[in-house]
Amino acid sequence: MESFHWLKDLFTTTDSVAHIVLLYAIVIAIGVYLGKIKVFGISLGVTFVLFAGILAGHIGFTAPTPILTFVQDFGLILFVFMIGLQVGPGFFESFGTAGIKLNGLAVSTILLNILVMFACYYIFFDTNNTASLPMMVGTLYGAVTNTPGLGAANEALNTVFPHGGAPQIASAYACAYPLAVLGIINAIILIRYICGVKLEKEEEDLNEQEGTKTNKKPYKMHLEVTNKYLEGKTLLQIRDFLNRDFVVSRLVHAGELCIPNRDTVFHVGDQMLIVCTEADQEAIMAFIGPKLDIDFEQQDQPLVSKRILITNPKINGKTLASMHFSSVHGVNVTRVTRHGMDLFASASLPLQVGDKIMVVGPEDAVDRVANKMGNSLRRLNAPNIATIFVGIFIGLIFGSFPLAIPGMPVPVKLGLAGGPLIIAILIGRYGYKIHLVTYTTTSANMMLREIGLVLFLASVGIKAGAGFFETVVDGDGLLYVLTGFLITIIPILIIGPIARIRYKFNYFTIAGMIAGTYTDPPALAYSNSICSKEAPAIGYSTVYPLAMFLRIFTAQIIVLFFCG
Repeated sequence: MESFHWLKDLFTTTDSVAHIVLLYAIVIAIGVYLGKIKVFGISLGVTFVLFAGILAGHIGFTAPTPILTFVQDFGLILFVFMIGLQVGPGFFESFGTAGIKLNGLAVSTILLNILVMFACYYIFFDTNNTASLPMMVGTLYGAVTNTPGLGAANEALNTVFPHGGAPQIASAYACAYPLAVLGIINAIILIRYICGVKLEKEEEDLNEQEGTKTNKKPYKMHLEVTNKYLEGKTLLQIRDFLNRDFVVSRLVHAGELCIPNRDTVFHVGDQMLIVCTEADQEAIMAFIGPKLDIDFEQQDQPLVSKRILITNPKINGKTLASMHFSSVHGVNVTRVTRHGMDLFASASLPLQVGDKIMVVGPEDAVDRVANKMGNSLRRLNAPNIATIFVGIFIGLIFGSFPLAIPGMPVPVKLGLAGGPLIIAILIGRYGYKIHLVTYTTTSANMMLREIGLVLFLASVGIKAGAGFFETVVDGDGLLYVLTGFLITIIPILIIGPIARIRYKFNYFTIAGMIAGTYTDPPALAYSNSICSKEAPAIGYSTVYPLAMFLRIFTAQIIVLFFCG
């Protein structure tokens, strides 16, 4: 047995690097594998790492507290920063006409979650116990399945309790979380019956909306010039007169095919290939002339269409107009693909690394443009590590800036979660203005985000494990489960019918909005499973950025203002 002392030391020498790495490897691996198990078609995902950590902490399989705290905080920073980079490009664009209403409903839901939490606190708990309210904050974030909010609240508690003794709110979070996942989905189903929704009718309504709505998707058509007013006018004059954005990618005059630019003169009888938005196609056709039953792309062998990937950092942030594609390079850009979505190639559209542009022109000119744009998938696959750590550096400084508010026991700080999150959102949206390349492949973003999340969850679970079962069995564990369930479903059952009856939103959009407000992927997966359209995903993505930000920000406000 003496020969196996090294193995015993590996598991029991808590301050060795090997033991700490082994601890995290075991906890994370077990948690991830168990999180894949589905019950009634629902799984807890990587959140199960928290429960694996709690079990490890309970049996004494642990590490020094300073190490656990460092890994916890670093994981949280990495997690929220990568979330910010992901949602940043669409954060401000989500506030369209319908987006404002959906985000308003999401904000109302978040406020109701907080109000129900306080109501449960005053009804069910001893308000003289200083640990009761912090534990309810942990219950709140388990009830809304929001792990970054738990991290923000934990960090704020360390400010309120600078000398230690902060309540282990992860225990309450763990009590509320499993039932919350089921509660969100069941509340979405309940709204369907409360409002008398027929799923088939909702699908039909979505089909009708898709048939009538106009958007910024590119629309291609072949036209012949029959309007005599256009005789002798340049492309720039016609565009200014129409006040519509369109691209003439190819023009046939007197039997000769060419790539037009802003100074090209139009004549009656010319034939052209035009790309515009769906919203503008009828007006442009009415002004220029009728459609033609020809296809230039099949006829013009000297010209090619090529999709080019932008990987040159120097192009980041430059508008299409500033690139002078037609006048300098002799090609036209007809559409831009970003994050899988086709965008109309408006002159004012800023290009970003990772965009794909459709370029039309002579083959040698298109190849020159491809070289200028980069067009190197290998270069794109390399993560922009510098941007990530520059952003984290700025985010930590921003999050450490104290803001004194009257009535607050300590100055408010956005902290390790809020600061990096806000900076990541701003960099994700405006980073190109200061020449920061923020593009990260979806898989790379997801990998970094998940690594940060599992490190955070494992650390929180291990630290909370020592007193978890006493909290649940001998303490208020069942109350945390009950109050968490109330915090989960009451706001949904209030806001859901309002969204349906007052604002007439489609049921699938409402389902996606609720999933996004609770930042809950299982609820989105359920919503997608009952709808063949993109409505749930659109509702989810519209409210997710603001909801994530508010969940993190309000966590710190509640703790600093009410728990101090």
